[in-house]
Amino acid sequence: MNIILQLFIGVIALAFLFYGYNCLFSNKLVAEFNRFQLSAMQRKITGVAQIMGALGLAVGLFFYPIGLIASFGLSILMLFGFIVRLKIRDTFTESAPSFILLFVNAYFFYRFGLLLQYW
Repeated sequence: MNIILQLFIGVIALAFLFYGYNCLFSNKLVAEFNRFQLSAMQRKITGVAQIMGALGLAVGLFFYPIGLIASFGLSILMLFGFIVRLKIRDTFTESAPSFILLFVNAYFFYRFGLLLQYW
């Protein structure tokens, strides 16, 4: 795995770690999840899933099967996030981060699969 990909995975992992932590402890995100029409339990599950995914991406830099699983999970999470954004009729600009992160994590999934020679 080249250094640029490693750095990109590291930056994305930090972003998910930050957002996951904020899902659990930020009043701003409590209000945002209310706007999404999601429950407190769904917010907490999202936060924990993002933290686990972030840690999985980081571990995946050294143990590729974990990176494969984490990137797949984060792709699915971002797909659901994008669907929620569409459901509540957010603008393209508001929806773009989840859409972009869906494809970023799908790319990571593909690259981890290549490293593991699954395809």
